[in-house]
Amino acid sequence: MTTVAHPKETSEKVDLWLRMYRQMLAIRQFENQVNELYTRALMPGLAHLYIGQEAVAVGVCEALQRTDYITSTHRGHGHCLAKGASPDRMFAELLGKEAGYCKGKGGSMHIADPATGNLGANAIVCGSAGIATGAAFSAQRLGTGQVAVCFFGEGALGQGVLYEVMNLAQLFKLPVIYVCENNLYTEYTHYAETTAGDILMRATAFGVEAAAVDGQDVRAVHSIAQRMVDRARKGDGPAFLLCNTYRYHGHHVGDINREYYRSKQEEQLWKTRRDPILNLRNWLIDQKLADAGTLDRWHDELESEMKKAMDFAIATPYPSTDEVEQDVYA
Repeated sequence: MTTVAHPKETSEKVDLWLRMYRQMLAIRQFENQVNELYTRALMPGLAHLYIGQEAVAVGVCEALQRTDYITSTHRGHGHCLAKGASPDRMFAELLGKEAGYCKGKGGSMHIADPATGNLGANAIVCGSAGIATGAAFSAQRLGTGQVAVCFFGEGALGQGVLYEVMNLAQLFKLPVIYVCENNLYTEYTHYAETTAGDILMRATAFGVEAAAVDGQDVRAVHSIAQRMVDRARKGDGPAFLLCNTYRYHGHHVGDINREYYRSKQEEQLWKTRRDPILNLRNWLIDQKLADAGTLDRWHDELESEMKKAMDFAIATPYPSTDEVEQDVYA
């Protein structure tokens, strides 16, 4: 690919923006195939699509090292991919197959990949906040220099465990970043009907460094995430990042008719004017950092790659029934 670096952008920055564009596109294509698996009745259970929120996972995870930790949510495919997971093994996990990251036992909402620092998704709202904080405590005590990031939705703001761990994190100056993805809807209810007061003040009340960012702007997300990660790695304590974003699909793949809680006009507005991939694409072309033909080719290549990964998962075997009690702890 031929690019012409803008005078204000270093070659390293250009490479970063292009890498983040491709990663967001990969997540979008992965989730499109997940939706197809559901509509073809090939996937057991439900999945919660990350389409629309790609800039958060990519912007934050690009600020991390491979050995850094993340914990995820029920809407966690994007986090897993952004941290370095392989799509074929992820698809296998969604289908309950032996080749999956958790040998098919985790499914969509419990994928973990310790090799890339992913300590796992969690179907319990705010269920991983304690895990991420514990990982940060361990990193601090062992002096490894690692940072932990805890992703959660705005629905987690109603869970007491979040405030307990933020209190401890600030007291011990733990290297942990709490990333709140506010996609406006707590399942089927607008967050304004469930969340009182100023969200950022919930963190600043503990003295935790806090900031809000446009979650549809991957460059802005990455910039502030990088600052928070560097700060935590130096021993300056935790931070709270509020990313204002939007999910294009329903709460889960079966949530098709959504007009009883939000309008089609609202959805269309976000898809056409606030899309993180489209906005970065337009900026890259406008700044002459990439050409439309190359970006279109990436789209086709990634779509093909995701279909191959999905086909692999469909063809691979289920685990043996002899494994039903393996990796189960009481």
